[in-house]
This record gives sequence, C-alpha cells and structure tokens, in this order.
Amino acid sequence: MAEAEVLKNIKSTRARGNTDVATPSTDEPTYCNIHYSKSQRPGSKQPAASNRRSGVTSERVALLLLSVLLAAAVTALGVTLHENTQTKKSLQKLQEEATNLTDETCQRCKNCWEPHGGKLYFFSSVNLTWNESRRQCKSMGGDLVVINSREEQRFLQTRLRGKMEFYEDRFWIGLTDSQKEGEWLWVDNTRLNTSLTFWGDHEPDDWTEEDPDGEDCLRMGEEDLVSWADKSCKSPQKSICEKPEKACG
Repeated sequence: MAEAEVLKNIKSTRARGNTDVATPSTDEPTYCNIHYSKSQRPGSKQPAASNRRSGVTSERVALLLLSVLLAAAVTALGVTLHENTQTKKSLQKLQEEATNLTDETCQRCKNCWEPHGGKLYFFSSVNLTWNESRRQCKSMGGDLVVINSREEQRFLQTRLRGKMEFYEDRFWIGLTDSQKEGEWLWVDNTRLNTSLTFWGDHEPDDWTEEDPDGEDCLRMGEEDLVSWADKSCKSPQKSICEKPEKACG
C-alpha cells in the first residue's frame, strides 16, 4: 500500500529585507510543504493495535496448546482403560483355562491313581531305571512308594498280581542303600524299620555278577507277601508311585 502523504501548510512571516529593496508595505505569507508518512503521523495508534494483535495471538496459542494436551490426556486415558479391560479379560480367560486344566488333570488323576488308606497309588507299566522311575513319579506330584505297614504291603502285592505280565515282572519301590551299603533308606530319608521288612529268601544279597557296583535298589513283585529283592539300580523295571489322596482332590 502506497504511503499517504499529508500536506500541512504553515504560515510564516517573511522577514523584512534590506531597505534598499522595494518591498510591499505589508508582510507576505509564505507557505512550505512538510510531508509525514502515515506511520509517522502525530498521535498514531499503530503500536497499540500491534500489541493487541500480539496479545490475541498468544492467547490463541495457549488455548491451542491446552486443547492438544487435553486431547492427548483423553486419548491416553482411553488407551489405558482399553488395556485394563483387555488385561482383565485375559486374566479371566487364564483363570478359566487353569480351572479347566485342573479339572481335567484331577479327572485323569482319579482315573490313573488308585486310592487306598488315604493315599493314591500309580502302577507304571514303563520299564525304567530306579532313578528314572523316581523322576517319573515326581513329575506326577508323587514319589516312589514308601511302605509303612503290613497292610499296605499286602494291598500292593495283591494289586501287582493282576499287573504282572510274566514272572520276571517287578516293580521299583522307594528303598535304596546306594549311599552306604547295608544302610537302607526310604526316599523320604527315613531308615528302614527292621521289624517291618518283607525280604525274599537270601535277600538282600548285593549280587555283582550283573553289575559290578552291586544291587543297591529294591523291587517287589513276587506272588508271596514276602517279595522284596535288591537289584541293580540301572536295571529297567516297572514302578509304584505314591502321593497323598488330597493331592488330587
């Protein structure tokens, strides 16, 4: 936009000149032109308007920034609520799956383990070494059986008669003297009660013909009540596992 110019006439009185020069008897007005740019006009209010515009702009920027922050907070809150909802659903699903798994496991447990006298017994038909058999029992929440009474021995022997497929079928139980020869310990670290033993004839004999290390683990399976015999722990045998009945409630 072109700069406006304002013409201001200023009257001035010409000073009288030399008396030698003929001049009019009255003073003559003289005019001169003084130019102002619009921005330099006296009393101009331009700076004040600029300040107002600057103030309005700052307010708008602050309002815009506040709106952005508010929108971000609302978005973050929405994401958090969504994640919490998904987490809750996931936990519920895991809980349901765990419950179903527990029910299925207990059902299988009841089908495979036989209850007797407050305990559950599992008769494995897989031939494993003594240590492998013990690991198998532990993987199912139990251990190789510990026989604490004549009645328990009778129950086990009766059950084995129906599970022995041929004469040499034998089952590992949780008794060993592998730590010290002749010192028999159950898997629960209790010593063998010598008044409650069921050794077969000439047992234990620690025979070394099959294994130079001798026979340090115990198996049972004879038809008679007296059916214990020591055997090399490396020999594959079937086994009997045991655990509390409440473990599969």
